[in-house]
Amino acid sequence: MKKIFFFSDVHLGLQDSLQEKLKEQRLLKFLSHVEQHGEQLFIMGDLFDYWFEYKYVIPRGYHHVLSKLGSMVELGIKIHYIAGNHDFWLKDFFPNDLGIPVYKDPFGITLYGKKFFLHHGDGLALNDTGYRILKKILRSPISIFLFSLLHPNWTAPLARGSSKTSRAYTGNKDFGETDGMIKFSDEKIKEGYDFVVMGHRHKPLRHVSAKGLYLNLGDWLQYNTYAEFDGSTLELKEWNESAAEIPLAPKGKKSPRAIQRKRTPAKRSK
Repeated sequence: MKKIFFFSDVHLGLQDSLQEKLKEQRLLKFLSHVEQHGEQLFIMGDLFDYWFEYKYVIPRGYHHVLSKLGSMVELGIKIHYIAGNHDFWLKDFFPNDLGIPVYKDPFGITLYGKKFFLHHGDGLALNDTGYRILKKILRSPISIFLFSLLHPNWTAPLARGSSKTSRAYTGNKDFGETDGMIKFSDEKIKEGYDFVVMGHRHKPLRHVSAKGLYLNLGDWLQYNTYAEFDGSTLELKEWNESAAEIPLAPKGKKSPRAIQRKRTPAKRSK
């Protein structure tokens, strides 16, 4: 039985050129690992820090990753793209040119007989009404049409600047003592789902409830983490040369902190 993989929040295009090159190399090696050992791959949002498709233009700089994803599909790997808050302006390039379906809303799916609920994770903070309103505006067909009237040379710097502002706002915001994502996952598990998988928070997390498991996938800016499902067990792992499993979060904490790990920059830079 081949495995099913999940990863999120790579944010290609965010960092300086050297960091982007190293990140791209890590990602391509991970995708080769999925190609060898996997049956399906779920990209759980924010593969790009900014993505906007015009009729004849897509953002430059991602051809190695896009080519790799396309070749994986040709080899029979089923790839799914759940749009995140940085790349929900995906249109028809992924399904038409790469054969990768795009999902703009969270959904449930059965994999090897287990029920999964998949969600990028944005908009679940309990006291973040402002973002939920902004999300509706940005996804509005009118907003997308007006943005498309601008030249790409103007829209890319504008969007990247907005992305940095949004990240600074989110990083400094107090979302309260109750984690809305954990609360949401507990509710989905009560509905009968075995696993809930999300990203967005950029902090890998394993949260066990009475009847199921919630994983937050972390990111590829700091943690290089992903999830692997073998048909019975869903594991949270860190990508390195041996794809070793990362330490799990301590049990019994209401608001678990990010998983602490030893840094091995030499290995990750290969």
